[in-house]
Parts: sequence; structure tokens; C-alpha cells
Amino acid sequence: MPEQDPELKLLEKDEAAPAAVEETPGEAQEVPVAAVSRVEFEQLKGERDQLVDRLARLQAEFENARRRGERDRLSDREMAVGSVVEQFLPVLDNFELALKSDGTPEQLRSGVELIVKQMQDILRQMQVHAVLALGEEFDPRQHEALGSVERADLPDQHVAEEIRRGYRIRERLLRPALVRVVSNPKQTSD
Repeated sequence: MPEQDPELKLLEKDEAAPAAVEETPGEAQEVPVAAVSRVEFEQLKGERDQLVDRLARLQAEFENARRRGERDRLSDREMAVGSVVEQFLPVLDNFELALKSDGTPEQLRSGVELIVKQMQDILRQMQVHAVLALGEEFDPRQHEALGSVERADLPDQHVAEEIRRGYRIRERLLRPALVRVVSNPKQTSD
């Protein structure tokens, strides 16, 4: 006799004598198995197989979409970085020309100032702006205090010295300005 499907064995139990269910405390009630014809069983099994196949296909599609999204993000990032680097290549070229120059120190300084202006123009086009610091009231959201200096000629808690310029792109802070803050003992805070 050929091996019978275990699922079919369960379904072919004697329907005239359903299993008596004894409920004991703490145990789940056993659900009686209803008898199903072979045709219905094959139909249900076919539907199940179709659903399992569909699920496997959807999972594969999802995984492919995730990989494609990851590749697209990487490609977009590379294009963005490439676009920025492309704008700074002329600046690099000008620095290399300045290093090869045999001019006087004044000519070299003038050339470097032009290169700095060129860089500032590129940053301005990218909507990158310097954080105002010198003489401004200290703001920990925009400034990073390196230390304090005692000065009677400036208001207390104002920036006395900018050590490193801070930058923001539109409203987002790229890096805070590194500053020294005034400590004015003659001034009292209100």
C-alpha cells in the first residue's frame, strides 16, 4: 500500500466518532478534526502551495527592491560627492600652480588670497556660509568654547577670538566655530 500523506490521515479519521475532549485546568481545548473529502483536501493543498509560492516570490521581490534601493543610494551619494569634488578641482589646480611659483612672498600671498576667494565663492554657490562668531554673544548651538579670556573692554559671554571658523549649510550646522569667550569680572549679569 502506498505511503499516505500524514495530513490526509488526520482528515480521514472516523467522522462518526469525534474525539472526546476532556478539559483539564491550564490546558487548551483540543479542536476536533472535521473529515474532508480527498478532492477538497487536494484543492486546499493546492491553494496552500500557491500561497507559499506567492509568498516566496514577494519575499524575493522585496529583497531585490531593497538591494536596488541600496545601490541607488550609493550611486546618488557618489554622484553628489563627484559634483562637489568637480567644483573644487580648479582650486586644487591653483594651489599646485602657487606651489610651483617662483614669485615673491607678496605675490604668493596675493595668489593664495585669490584661491581663498575662489573657494568661498564655491561654498556660497553651495549655500554654505560661515557662522558669525567674533563679537557675537556666545551660543553653544553654534560655538564651541575652547577657553575664556579676561577682558574688560568686551561684554561678558561674548566671543573674543575665533580660532576656527564654523560653517552651516542653509540652516544645518556643519561644524561649530571654535572660540574663546570673554570673562568680564566688572560686568554683572542681570
